[in-house]
Amino acid sequence: MKKFLSIIIVLFLASSLRAQELDVIVTVNYEQLQTVAKEKLEKFQQQVQDYFNSNKFTNGNWEGEKIKCTFNVFFTSSDNSTRYSGQVVITSQRPIENMQNHSLMLNILDNQWSFKYEKNQAMYFNQAEFDGLTSFLDFYALLIIGFDMDSYYPNGGTDYFNKASDLAVRGASSQFSEGWQSTSATYNRRILMDNLRNAKYQQFRQDYFDYHYNGIDLFNNPQTRKEALTNIAKLVLNLEKAKDAIDPRSVLMKVFFDAKSGELADYLKSYWDKSIFDILKKIDPPHLSKYEESAKEAGAIE
Repeated sequence: MKKFLSIIIVLFLASSLRAQELDVIVTVNYEQLQTVAKEKLEKFQQQVQDYFNSNKFTNGNWEGEKIKCTFNVFFTSSDNSTRYSGQVVITSQRPIENMQNHSLMLNILDNQWSFKYEKNQAMYFNQAEFDGLTSFLDFYALLIIGFDMDSYYPNGGTDYFNKASDLAVRGASSQFSEGWQSTSATYNRRILMDNLRNAKYQQFRQDYFDYHYNGIDLFNNPQTRKEALTNIAKLVLNLEKAKDAIDPRSVLMKVFFDAKSGELADYLKSYWDKSIFDILKKIDPPHLSKYEESAKEAGAIE
């Protein structure tokens, strides 16, 4: 009987471990804060890491390995009471089929995070109520999962983007509205969600799926490499076709190319039509130097 119970407990624990979706490493930089503010944040880093890694952000049982992420917080100010402001760099990765390395999915600098935090306060998982601290964490958990799901299923991340969009709407009318309201900033949470839900970007989201699932996942197999390169290049070619409808300066395009420019430049060195680099330079000027370097290595520039 004891052996049977032990097996049940082991299976339950294994199931619980599989339930969470994220494997997040959190780092925190307090250098710009005064000593009294630093002392109040003594357990903040571990609490945020535990929040991400202990809570479940999807309804179903998560299959496959956890999504590897980093969440790097740089505190910029505090009123030495309970209100803090900071910047955060968020990254996430996705495994590539039949390869040891991963694909960078997100590489976001969010420089507008403000919230209240009291020393040793508990962080409760409650998506029904908006909170400047935990709703921000929920937003990025949902965003990370949404992009990951979009890479495995056509429009697979829609439910998570919808939930993240709801948080952005509620955040815009909260006392911590900075970063949640639509602005002309280079990066903005609300506009990113509007882009992801806009019909203009539905072809991009389909191409995003093909880029990963029928592109980089197939690249390592010589028998499917041509198909893989076709699907990788298709995303670029379709963005060029849609340039009149899609603003290349959109937040979604910035988020995509900030994560994928190096990967695109590397994979497309094997593509047979080297003019693809001219298109990349046109639709993604901020990363022009990467494309020029890869074009030289691919022999596209004499």
